[in-house]
Amino acid sequence: MKKRAFSFFILILLLLTIPSSALAQTYYFSMDEEIVDVFWNEDGTLSLDYNFTFTNSGAASPIDYIDVGLPNADYDINSIRADVSGAAITDIQTSSYVTYGVALGLGSNAIQPGGTGKVHAYVGKVEKVLYEDSQDNNYASAVFSPTWFGSEYVYGSTHLQIIFHLPPGVKPEEPKWHAAPSDWQSEPVAGIDDQGRITYTWDNSQASGSTQYMFGASFPKQYVPVAAITTPGFLERLGINPEELIGGMCCLGFAVFFFGSVALSVYTTRRRQMQYLPPKISIEGHGIKRGLTAVEAAILMEEPMDKIMTMILFSTVKKGVAEVTSRDPLEIKVTEPLPTDLYDYETEFLQAFKLPAAERRKALQEMMVNLVKSVSQKIKGFSRKETVDYYKDIMTKAWAQVEAADTPEVKSQKYDENVEWTMLDKHYDDRTREVFRTQPVFLPMWWGRYDPTYRPSAPTGGHMAAPAAPQPVGSGGKGISMPTLPGADFAAGMVGGVQSFSSKVVGSLTDFTSSITNKTNPVPKSSSSGRSGSGGGGGGGCACACACAGCACACAGGGR
Repeated sequence: MKKRAFSFFILILLLLTIPSSALAQTYYFSMDEEIVDVFWNEDGTLSLDYNFTFTNSGAASPIDYIDVGLPNADYDINSIRADVSGAAITDIQTSSYVTYGVALGLGSNAIQPGGTGKVHAYVGKVEKVLYEDSQDNNYASAVFSPTWFGSEYVYGSTHLQIIFHLPPGVKPEEPKWHAAPSDWQSEPVAGIDDQGRITYTWDNSQASGSTQYMFGASFPKQYVPVAAITTPGFLERLGINPEELIGGMCCLGFAVFFFGSVALSVYTTRRRQMQYLPPKISIEGHGIKRGLTAVEAAILMEEPMDKIMTMILFSTVKKGVAEVTSRDPLEIKVTEPLPTDLYDYETEFLQAFKLPAAERRKALQEMMVNLVKSVSQKIKGFSRKETVDYYKDIMTKAWAQVEAADTPEVKSQKYDENVEWTMLDKHYDDRTREVFRTQPVFLPMWWGRYDPTYRPSAPTGGHMAAPAAPQPVGSGGKGISMPTLPGADFAAGMVGGVQSFSSKVVGSLTDFTSSITNKTNPVPKSSSSGRSGSGGGGGGGCACACACAGCACACAGGGR
C-alpha cells in the first residue's frame, strides 16, 4: 500500500510539471502588424519584403518557426534572407505546411510565451507572377495576396499594409488598380517611392490575420519582357490551376466560392465604374488648391455626373446664355454668339445641346472627359484630401447662410447666390426640400429661363407664380417686387433638374459614367481567386487558382 501511495504521489508531481513542457505545445498568437512591400520588377519577376510583429500568448508554446507562403513554386530560395528582432535567421527551408512557401527557423530567438518579436523576411526573386490583363491585352495584370494564418492559431486584429511598387518607368496616368477587398478603402493611396517608382498602398488597421485578401494592379506590358507575362489557358480563365485540379476537386466549396467571387467582382466593378477620377489625381501633394469652381470641386468629390451637368445648366442659365425651352424632353436654347468669358466646360456643354439628340450624349461624354482631365491637371501637386475638405467647408457655410436667414426674401437671395455650392451636398435633394418646405420663395431673376412653365402674370397654381406682395428682395432689390412660389414647388423644380438630366439626357447613369471612366480611369476585372485547405501543425495549406486577370497570390502560412 505504501509503495502504491508513493507511486501515485510521483505520478501527480509528473502531471503537474508536464503542462509547461509538453501539454502546452500549441501555437496561439496575435499578428499585430504585417507590412508587405511588393516589388514588380522590370525583368518581370517579383520581390517581397515582409515585416511581421507577433505577440505570443502567455499560454502557448514558443513560436519557433514562421511559415511564409509564396505565390508559386518558382521562387529562388537562395534569394531569401530573414531576421528576428535584428538577429539573422539562418534556418530557411522549404515549408511542409504550406503549398508554396518557406519555413523560417527562429532557433534560440524563438518568441517566448507572453513575448513580442519582429520577423523580417526578404524574398529576392519569384518568377511567373504576371498575367495578361483580361480587359486590355496591352496591359499586364499583377495580383498578390499576403500570407495569412489559420484562425485556430491567430487572434485579434492586424494592421495590414500592402505597398505595390510598380516597374520603373511606369507613368502616373498609366497604371490601374483592381477592386479592393470588401471592408477596405475603395482605392489605394498612390505615391512615388525613393526610386521614383509609382506605388499603390492599401492599409487597414483592423484587418484579420486569418483572412486571405487579394490586391491587384495592371500596367502597360512595355515595361516588362513579353516572355515574363503568362497568357492563361482555358482552365485558368475559369479560375482553376491545372496543377491543383485533382486536389481542388475534393474541395466541395470551391464552386460556391468561385461563383460568389464572380458576383462580388461584378458588384465591385460596377461600383468602380462610377469612380471616374484618373489614378494620378490620388497622388498626394501638399496644400490646398484654391480657385476651383463649384463644378470643378464636384468633379474632385466624384459627385454623380447628372448632378454635375445640372450645376453647369444652372451656371449657364444664370449667366443668361441658355434657356430651357422644354423639360420633357430637355431642350435648351443657346444664345448666339456665345460670350468669350465662359469656362471651357460651359462652352462645350452648350455646343452639345445644339446637336441632335443622338449625337448629344456622346458630346456630353467628351465634355465630361475633358473636364475630368482639366481638374486632374489643376490638382496636380496639391493635396486632394485637404482640397476636398476645403470645398466641403465652403458648401457647409453656403447652406449655413441660407438656413440662418430670418426672412423668406433673404433666404431666397442667399440661396440664389450659393446654389451651385449647395449642390455639392450629397444630400442636396432632401436638404433643399427641407429648407424650403414651409416658406414661400422669392424667385430669382433667372427662373423664367430655367422653368419653361413659368409665367409672371399667371395665377397661383402648379408651377406658375403669382406676383408677390410689394417687398424688396435683399439689399439689392429695394423697391422691386419679385414673384413668389410655394417653397415645396420651388424645391421640386430645383431637384427635378437633376432628375431630368438623369432620365432624359444621360439615360443610364452607370453606362454614361462608365464610358467616361474607361477613358479616365479604366478598371480591369480583378477575377482572381484563391482557396486554402487545412494543413498540419501550425500552418494552413493552400492552393492558388487564378483567373485571366492575373495571379501572384501568396498562400497561407503559420507558426509551427
